[in-house]
Amino acid sequence: MQETKVDLGNGIQLHVEIGGEASDPTIILIMGLGAQMLFWPDFFCKSLIDQGFRVIRFDNRDIGLSSKVRHQGPRVNTFKLMGRFAFGLSNQGSAYDLYDMADDVALLIDRLGIDKAHIIGASMGGMIAQIVAAKYPEKIDKVGLLFTSNNQPFLPPPFPKQLFSLIGKPASNDEEGIVKHSLKVFNTIGSPGYLNQVEVMSTARKLYQRSYHPAGVLQQFLAILCTGSLLQIDKQIQKSTLVVHGSKDRLLPSSHGKAVSKAIAGAKFELIEGMGHDMPAHFIPQLSGLFAKHFK
Repeated sequence: MQETKVDLGNGIQLHVEIGGEASDPTIILIMGLGAQMLFWPDFFCKSLIDQGFRVIRFDNRDIGLSSKVRHQGPRVNTFKLMGRFAFGLSNQGSAYDLYDMADDVALLIDRLGIDKAHIIGASMGGMIAQIVAAKYPEKIDKVGLLFTSNNQPFLPPPFPKQLFSLIGKPASNDEEGIVKHSLKVFNTIGSPGYLNQVEVMSTARKLYQRSYHPAGVLQQFLAILCTGSLLQIDKQIQKSTLVVHGSKDRLLPSSHGKAVSKAIAGAKFELIEGMGHDMPAHFIPQLSGLFAKHFK
């Protein structure tokens, strides 16, 4: 895949990778909270390319090699925001919200000269994808959503162990500390029985050496909390949508994905038995096949 930087013209530059034939239908991959674009496995991207798609993955703002955002506002009480968020209420105090991140995707489509694109959003990326599909329907063909939520009121909260493993602080911020922390996170949120420990550690080391910016993870988390429920957004989506979720996801239980599919007119829901909040190699043929069939 070819790497490039794309200036969106809004003060943000996104680091982008593009693979496949320019003449093939385009799929844009939108990754989740604190996750660099390499969390879209190469195997998954290649599988989609081999099935006749042009694939674009990128680092969201504040993560990886994309622009970092400085927040000049006062510190916020994260736990207070989480309490309001649980009731579907929006908050204030973040440097940006998911609507701003959706604008980034729309601008990326424009800057790359794409007429219409399919989109797949994972976790927080799925929340962003919902906003893009509702706000910019003229830019989107079909929608794929992977282990995500619309954060509507009274959905089952993430299991505390999984949530705090994701947003918790590592024991140290050096490379070894981050690698150990990453392994702990994936052992907690990943697909039981399908975790390749060596692969996770190797990927964590590669990501640390590529970019380490914990402030961006916190700001993206605040962006979610300050966006609130997407239930009304879902009701505006008129695009053919496939929602995929794992039966063993304890970060965002499958009821979140079911709520999204229920809220979007005509959406289809697919439950993957045994999958958690990750994309192990075992499930990639099934995942890529589902999305490729949906987009075709």
